[in-house]
Amino acid sequence: MGVGPVGGGAARFDLPEVDGFSRTYWDAAAEGRLLLRRCGAVGCGRVHHPPREFCPYCWSEDVRWEEASGRATLYTWSVVHRNDLPPFGERTPYVAAVVDLVEGPRMMSEVVEWGERDGGLSAGMALEVVFREAGGFAVPVFRARA
Repeated sequence: MGVGPVGGGAARFDLPEVDGFSRTYWDAAAEGRLLLRRCGAVGCGRVHHPPREFCPYCWSEDVRWEEASGRATLYTWSVVHRNDLPPFGERTPYVAAVVDLVEGPRMMSEVVEWGERDGGLSAGMALEVVFREAGGFAVPVFRARA
């Protein structure tokens, strides 16, 4: 699920490099579903993100896709006012964030639809996943949960 330039033209640093394994993840995102991976090994059963073909806790290859609830809490964030990599400079300021998914894993993402008028951001605030279009992909981002 790496990120880098896709196709010709100017490099974009916000698009995934889709392969046979990650296609399931990105196809689900296009349908508005966030997927995680769960280990099926006896005694483990942990959920992880980003998706891997094996469990990063016990190394089992018995892992399967599972739909996440889409609920999370804000762990930490930084408001980015300058970024020279395309296309991020066009979106400043934006909130780069780490969120704790209710299923357990931490996920790097972005918080959207935020602002001081809404009370700003605070650690532990309730979030929900939404999907933003980016170069033909639906990218999971988060907003405050009502």
